[in-house]
Amino acid sequence: MSAATSTRTRADAEAWFVDQGLPYFVDAYRAQVQAGLRWPRLLAVVSVALVVGVPVGFLVATRSGEASLGFSAGVSAAGIVCGLYALSTLKAWLWFRWGVQQTLGSLELLVPLVTRALPMLLLFVTFLFINAEVWQVADTLDGGVMWGAVMLFAGIGVLFLLSRLPEEIDDFDQTLDAERLVRACTGTPLEEVAVELAGSDHQLRSEATVTGLQRANLLLVLLVAQLVQVVLLSLAVFAFFLAFGAVAMDAAVIESWTGHAPAEVLGPLNRELMQVSVFLAAFSGLYFAVYAVTDETYRQQFFTSITDDLQRAVSARIAYRSLGE
Repeated sequence: MSAATSTRTRADAEAWFVDQGLPYFVDAYRAQVQAGLRWPRLLAVVSVALVVGVPVGFLVATRSGEASLGFSAGVSAAGIVCGLYALSTLKAWLWFRWGVQQTLGSLELLVPLVTRALPMLLLFVTFLFINAEVWQVADTLDGGVMWGAVMLFAGIGVLFLLSRLPEEIDDFDQTLDAERLVRACTGTPLEEVAVELAGSDHQLRSEATVTGLQRANLLLVLLVAQLVQVVLLSLAVFAFFLAFGAVAMDAAVIESWTGHAPAEVLGPLNRELMQVSVFLAAFSGLYFAVYAVTDETYRQQFFTSITDDLQRAVSARIAYRSLGE
């Protein structure tokens, strides 16, 4: 392969990896991210987050008179700063783009799978929805505490996924042979390179081991794909309870449960109904996050297409790395 062809193939391969949500497989991107993860840079980002978050939290707390709301606003503002840094410098937007595309492209598979989880979930949370104690608890949560509760559910869900999703990529570290390499690269810009490697005396690595930032990239795209599903399910549950509550929950019943007349927001919707719906939707998202990685049928059906694409990229990266040798 000529130098010009090799350069063009390398560029096409790098674009292909990025489209797969794996920018850390590309040498140039990985170098940028490594620079962005150095301690001086991270300390600078944390400092900026504090400089933004503390005044925002103080201002909100002063104007609203609610310390919890100010604390939540400050933490959220600091989180936005860190999130923007991750989106730009750490290329997180590429993972999210891929995760959204995967989820939207698998809706025909996602719908029947979700319907397996929803019946039992809705049976349980509907029982909670018509329970006076739940309305009383939700009513006592001001804006800041409610937001904190939602973030707590989200944080627990993310931690649980991070503890279980590595199992999905453990099988990626398999012995690599010429046949598997050619099969993985078929239909990619690296197809010709793989054929040449398979037919040459090139010594293929005995293990296609993925470590460091590249393994983190695999884990993060799986996490994002799962989180997109959880958010969609939570929004569906939120919309269901808003509609159900608007039809079934009489204002007199809500008043008898909460001790005061419901505060109308828009038509039949009131603040108390929205708070209960948000609380139960966040709880449902946590439930689904746990269900998705513990139900074997769900894992086999939904994760198969995703892990196959990622495992293909893991094998193809061997051909990509050979271009630099």
